[in-house]
Amino acid sequence: MNAMRAAAPGGLLQLAELPMPEPTGGQVLVKVSACGVCRTDLHLVDGELTACRYPVTPGHEIVGRLESGRRVGVPWLGWTCGECDYCRSGRENLCAEARFTGCHLDGGYAEYVVADERYCLPIPERYSDAQAAPLLCAGLIGYRCYARCEGAQAIGLYGFGAAAHILAQVARADGRTVFAFTREKDIEGQRFALACGAHWAGDSTQAPPEPLDAAIVFAPLGSLVVGALKAVKKGGRVVCGGIHMSDIPSFPYSLLWGERRIESVANLTRADGERFMQIAATLALRIAVTEYPLEEANRALADLRAGRLEGAAVLSAVASSRPPSGRA
Repeated sequence: MNAMRAAAPGGLLQLAELPMPEPTGGQVLVKVSACGVCRTDLHLVDGELTACRYPVTPGHEIVGRLESGRRVGVPWLGWTCGECDYCRSGRENLCAEARFTGCHLDGGYAEYVVADERYCLPIPERYSDAQAAPLLCAGLIGYRCYARCEGAQAIGLYGFGAAAHILAQVARADGRTVFAFTREKDIEGQRFALACGAHWAGDSTQAPPEPLDAAIVFAPLGSLVVGALKAVKKGGRVVCGGIHMSDIPSFPYSLLWGERRIESVANLTRADGERFMQIAATLALRIAVTEYPLEEANRALADLRAGRLEGAAVLSAVASSRPPSGRA
């Protein structure tokens, strides 16, 4: 089978021909139909996720079919021990022995992948394979961040990419007021945010038109955490949704005072996946995707890095005869 592989941190992915993976106890063989391209994959390519192994096949937003024809989704969380305090208390996302798809386990930048069936998720029928792929991380992590906002009415989303464009629609359907923050002078990004349900959109350097009850930072820039703290009212919270972020600059205690708080969201649980897929099944979410053939994964990563995408990039598992191109 064909796969796009990361041989070592800091290089381009390489198209490789690999033996067909064979499932072992509890695993299933999944024929990949589509795989989303996540910012986490950029961090992996850049060597910023030190726990990941190399060589590895990235990709953890996988939609495919089993031999029976059943469609499944394979997310980031691929295996946990089931025995530690975190696993036993419903926090398997924090399991120290956890194995993650496309990081410790070969992922979906390939034509086939094996996965532990217990960690596969059902996919709502209303979405095509390409539309469903971003639900498996952008949607899931966005949902976990959103849940941490609890009853917040006014929510700011910093970094309007794959996760935010899904979450804005969920929050709008819940009757929340959504404020979108984009790169400076990104007029097209702000237009896209408004089309996805945001009530206001502006530069991340701007103050929102009213104080926020909560803010979610998806962009991997630590300076945005400080900006978000300035924007939230007393008792508000800033939720950091990325797996990697640049250092947070020092800031005066007065920004945190007033029972404001900063917290992170790490990974996901199977319960998160089940709840979010139920929500996605009831809402007609507009999932904006740009599709690329499998061997164009480097181009997809380059477009993601440069901010040239509206929504999410998705790879088709079928490689074409064109030579690989683009740089990560």
